[in-house]
Amino acid sequence: MASTRDTGYLPLREYAAIGDGRTLGFVASDGSLEWLCLPDLDSPSIFATVLDLERGGSFSFAPEPPFETERRYLPDTNVLETTFRTATGSVRVTDAMLLPDGGLVPARELARRVEGLSGQVSMNWRVEPRFRYGRRTPRMGRRGGTPVATAGGDALAVSSWAAGAPAIADGSISGSFIATAGADALVVLGSAHQEPLVLPSRSEAESRLSSTISFWRAWAVGRTYVGPWRDAVIRSALVLKLLIHSPSGAIAAAGTASLPEQIGGERNWDYRFCWVRDSALTLHALMRLGCPQEGESYFWWLLHASQLTHPRLRVLYRLNGSERTPESTLPLGGYRNSAPVRIGNAAGGQEQLDVYGDLMQTAWLYAAATGRLDSDTARRLVEIADLVCEIWRRPDSGIWEVRSRPLHFTHSKIMCWIALDRAVRLAEGGLIPSAHASRWSAEAEEVRRFIEESCWSEEAGSYMRSAGGRDLDASLLLGALMGYPSERDPGLNATISALRRDLGSGPLLDRYSGEDGVEGKEGAFLCCSFWLADALARAGRVVEATELMEQLIGLANDVGLYAEEIDQGSSAFLGNLPQGLVHLALINAAVSIGEVQRR
Repeated sequence: MASTRDTGYLPLREYAAIGDGRTLGFVASDGSLEWLCLPDLDSPSIFATVLDLERGGSFSFAPEPPFETERRYLPDTNVLETTFRTATGSVRVTDAMLLPDGGLVPARELARRVEGLSGQVSMNWRVEPRFRYGRRTPRMGRRGGTPVATAGGDALAVSSWAAGAPAIADGSISGSFIATAGADALVVLGSAHQEPLVLPSRSEAESRLSSTISFWRAWAVGRTYVGPWRDAVIRSALVLKLLIHSPSGAIAAAGTASLPEQIGGERNWDYRFCWVRDSALTLHALMRLGCPQEGESYFWWLLHASQLTHPRLRVLYRLNGSERTPESTLPLGGYRNSAPVRIGNAAGGQEQLDVYGDLMQTAWLYAAATGRLDSDTARRLVEIADLVCEIWRRPDSGIWEVRSRPLHFTHSKIMCWIALDRAVRLAEGGLIPSAHASRWSAEAEEVRRFIEESCWSEEAGSYMRSAGGRDLDASLLLGALMGYPSERDPGLNATISALRRDLGSGPLLDRYSGEDGVEGKEGAFLCCSFWLADALARAGRVVEATELMEQLIGLANDVGLYAEEIDQGSSAFLGNLPQGLVHLALINAAVSIGEVQRR
């Protein structure tokens, strides 16, 4: 791979992610670390060059050009390995966010190890920290000879061994050295946030690098999936594990913020939060992968986060369970001049009725797997079902969080039906009180009548995006995945065909037709294509599903990651990455196709 920067920026396909269950680093194919938030994934960034070349900050680590690269994740890990080849020799760089080992360690620790493979290679590295999304230039100094950058309560130490004498100048820490065959060098960033800064020894850092690799491999080996596309499924499972906030069990929708859905456009959103809409798909995928601990933690985090707003649900929550996600803009230029750069997400204050169905489906899946719900959870589910009876007739902003006027979105109504149907099933199973079950059943029938009478188009031969509308929406596929019992379109086969016809381009699907209140356009939303493969399999169209899946697997980048969207013409990545919902959809589609193939 020969990396090419377009006006200074690399294509989004050329990034890989490393993480430690608390935060995530974004590493370019030419060795530049260009996104890292500290101390947590949703904290302000210390490196954000991917959003602003001049002000964002980065950690570059590469030979003197020209060079070519080849990279991979070490098998069954989230540890990245990049091989650089030059005219004079070759080196291997291993990048990892280190996991603590129980001793006194930095709050967060990132290691970059260089191994000389052949010849001699001139290596350069440069750490340019820019705290708080580039708004704070650090003070530079040394502690015991180790370079340290500080800003307020944040500190970053740059420890290095056999990587040249580090120099401090112009708000950066840099070094250079000659990598020779058989020799190793190591640079470690150790951070602190309102706590003492710990300086590791080389042996301690090397030991944690080895134990980090072992942890990831042991976790991957523990996954029970044995069906088709196993490599892609396990890579997707590892991506989900990267996005799990280990202190709480919440799963971030993506690892980055404000990467554009249209180059030069304004569709730039912060996805470092946990969305209720993803909950049922998340729990289903974790159960199918054999991740009971992660599934249990996620379910109870969801109940905990939603407790303060009960019985109403917020659309999204912070990873620590807070409901506050105010949206603001940063004085950054944006990836390839795609502004504004937003942090926070105003969708948190929208009304989206589908989330009630997602939560109730999640509870139903959890109860089916464990055979239990405690009395407090049962009481809360009853109150949520009662609320759905009161509010399902309202228009809302829908699953895609449109910023145009609220509508009666078909998918939202389907999910209201799911909420009431699952409440009835839980009551019938003795898992929640059944005193209101007859009301839930009657209201569910009313919801279904509304869908069948108001959301179906005889002209299109399909369910439509909204009641009385003429637009289509790929979220209708979730009706097939959730088991909505359509009268007009059993198995939603006709709707599947209409979506492929009107929203499809090869293996890709647009999210919807019609306006959404935001200027510009977007790429194809990748999770929708995986939902399509899943729905095709469930509809008995397994040959079509398999062919589509093969095409979609080929759209990953060189290390198996997916962004939120993809350009229909160039296959360039668009939007935030790695995108959890896409990897969730891949897992569930692969499992569904495998189940149908085995029948």
